[in-house]
Amino acid sequence: MSSTPAKEQKLFINEVQGHQARYRKLIQFTHSSTKAAGAMLVAAVVALIVANTGAYEAFLEFWHTEVGVFFGDGFAGMSLGHVINDIFMAIFFLLVGLEVKYELTVGELTNIRQALLPIVAAVGGVLAPIGIYLVFNAANPETAHGWGVPTATDIAFALGILALLGNRVPNGVRVFLSTLAVADDIIAILVIAIFYGHSPSVPWLAAAAVVLLVLVLMNRNHIYSLIPYLLVGAVLWYCVYMSGVHATIAGVLLAFTIPSGSRVNIKSFLTWSGDKVREARAAFEPEMPVIAQGNYIETVQDLSRVARQVVPPATRLEHRLYPWVYFGILPLFALTNADVSFLGADVGAMLSSPVLYGVLLGLLVGKPLGIVLFSFAVVKTKLASLPENVNWGHMLGASILGGVGFTMAIFVANLAFPDEGLVATAKLGILAASLLAGVLGFLLLFLQAKAAHKRGVAYLSASGDDIARQTAGDEAARESEELLRGIEDPVVKEELEAAKKRGGVFEIAVDLGPTGLLGGGSIGDVREAVRNEVVRVLREEGNEELLEKVQEDFAGDSDRTPLASVEETLLRERGEDALKDALAREDEDVTGMSGEDKK
Repeated sequence: MSSTPAKEQKLFINEVQGHQARYRKLIQFTHSSTKAAGAMLVAAVVALIVANTGAYEAFLEFWHTEVGVFFGDGFAGMSLGHVINDIFMAIFFLLVGLEVKYELTVGELTNIRQALLPIVAAVGGVLAPIGIYLVFNAANPETAHGWGVPTATDIAFALGILALLGNRVPNGVRVFLSTLAVADDIIAILVIAIFYGHSPSVPWLAAAAVVLLVLVLMNRNHIYSLIPYLLVGAVLWYCVYMSGVHATIAGVLLAFTIPSGSRVNIKSFLTWSGDKVREARAAFEPEMPVIAQGNYIETVQDLSRVARQVVPPATRLEHRLYPWVYFGILPLFALTNADVSFLGADVGAMLSSPVLYGVLLGLLVGKPLGIVLFSFAVVKTKLASLPENVNWGHMLGASILGGVGFTMAIFVANLAFPDEGLVATAKLGILAASLLAGVLGFLLLFLQAKAAHKRGVAYLSASGDDIARQTAGDEAARESEELLRGIEDPVVKEELEAAKKRGGVFEIAVDLGPTGLLGGGSIGDVREAVRNEVVRVLREEGNEELLEKVQEDFAGDSDRTPLASVEETLLRERGEDALKDALAREDEDVTGMSGEDKK
């Protein structure tokens, strides 16, 4: 029995939507800042536990295992620990470079006035920790070289902690912190390249420059395939590694040569892809297994191949690297580098070391102090302004989160100190400061959110399709949808939908205060006022049957708002005019204004 065209089309759409939904769930999971931070935290805790047990020697021995390639009688290789710190972390810096390039070309750092606040704040967040560190260590040349340790912010951890607050904080806080972290990364990259390499080898630096020139020429000649860039990038890494400059810098240089444009004409693609979709629909046989449908698979593969080329190579690579870096490389780095052992260590010497206090206070005090003071100066001189809906309480909370150094700080500590004892002491300061900064920053922003809730202010964030961007705030977007269902205001809904269509990240602050959109109290207060008004009117009329239905609606399915359910019940039972009258009475009771005034 043959299917109708309508049924076939529906089955085709269901098939595509099913694949899309599963893929989107996977992407949302692997691009979540919170889950990435959680993975690194688990790895760090495991490293700390193992470092203080009898298994620590075997643990260290494992990471010192040599891996490599035999060439006849020769062997080229390095330890597993160096593979992670020199090769895998170069991939991490490649991702950092791609994110920096995005911000410089189309992101927050394109508009100098808009970018000035986080850039200046990042400079303050580097200078103040250096000053505090040198107060404790300037007199000792051996420890003074570690001044770069407390200057870095771990972007994944900081944004992961912020994501736990969802839409309780304005989106401007996320944008400020993520842009500050990117600017901070740029400074950290320069610090590592200039101050923490070995004496450079001029021939190898010259070779690296030639390879970099090849990459630039590939970009200028519109080579859009990623494979040639990655192969030449591997040669660049080797040249930089042999030059004495830290090899991770090769990742950043490679990132800036990868094209961020598309070679596909979008207008032509839209026409061509429409034709291909129609071909796929015509070829799809709903009653036959997909694996047996050659024409359908070939058409979809053609569409997939070209659609892939629409996305710029830099964006494609960033999307691919994100889960591998944040769920693989960084947890591995934490596992191999967060191992502070107290077994047989001189704990008294560690706790009294100027390195410990310089790193701990540099991150915990210096970071927020520098960020807030420099931000305050640039705002007061009117060179920049605070982001929309952001106050100084939010800025202080975000700046404390900037003290979560972790990955970058440990990375610099490994480069700064040749002595293992000093490295362990610096790591202890980093871990303690990161833990305290994370908790204090979270609590301060949570208290700010609580105060805003009491005032009756809520933030609705709308994000576009670019879910890989760390500022997109998937958690916040989901919570905003719940909040929006609770408000049920058509004006806000229209604004939010328009924001989503424009793409990117947008925010609407909804004032629930006495003069605000819903006139008084929290969302819960508004719902309660609506419920009381509807129940009062129905009791006055003596309509027990409808009253019972309405009360059931209020206590019903949590996925639907009580107000929406009541509106449907009134509309079904009494018609549109009665619904308008009831809503007008509700407006006057809750807001003290007529429906017309409220509009």
